[in-house]
Amino acid sequence: MFPILQLGPLAIQVPGLVLLTGVWVGLSLAEREAARLRLKPDAVYSLAFTGLIAGVIGARLVYVARYFSAYAADPLGIILPNPATLAAAEGFLIGIIAAAIYGARRKLPLRPTLDALAPAIALMMAAIALAHIASGDAFGSPARLPWSVYLWDDYRHPSQIYEWIGALIVLGVWRQLRGWPSFPGFAFLLVVALSATARIFLEAFRGDSLLTVGGIRSAQLWGMASLAASLAAMKIWAARGDAVSNE
Repeated sequence: MFPILQLGPLAIQVPGLVLLTGVWVGLSLAEREAARLRLKPDAVYSLAFTGLIAGVIGARLVYVARYFSAYAADPLGIILPNPATLAAAEGFLIGIIAAAIYGARRKLPLRPTLDALAPAIALMMAAIALAHIASGDAFGSPARLPWSVYLWDDYRHPSQIYEWIGALIVLGVWRQLRGWPSFPGFAFLLVVALSATARIFLEAFRGDSLLTVGGIRSAQLWGMASLAASLAAMKIWAARGDAVSNE
């Protein structure tokens, strides 16, 4: 694991740098896909950027509010960059709302816009996995295997690498299928369904999973819910008879 890159007196947080790079590459992919789908690339780029910024700021503010007593004693900590001090679920919701409002104001068509964002989502999943590799977060459960890694005083599944490989597979499948005749929204739902499937499977190798009642992993529950929702949306959107070619 490589959480800090020391360049002379400058200490750079590698996970944050990886995430920023992922954002940049992901937005570029979304912009190119928007052009291919005959959307306005600048509008799609701005929508994604707006949702991202609103989500990060919202996640940070929610986290600060949740632990306000700690930040009251050290107000400078509020502005220090640290991906671990974000309320991810709330930030995601805030980002979605902000992006939806922006898209409505720019009159962007919903499903083609979601298709344009599909590669950015897949790429960001890979970037998050690389950030986990750098930081040591999302570590695996104990296992003595030829490919195990020694982390946090034990040999473990390299769950972060599993996560990264899974994200690359999702991105590769999207790349292969994006030109197939399909209905608007298919590419987005494909990425969501495959990412959810990967999460359901790979969560079993994690050693830091949040457990719910009965010992069920909460991430797997969210994965199953996302998979079911995406498959249901595929059926509904396909049944409308508006299948088109993305070529």
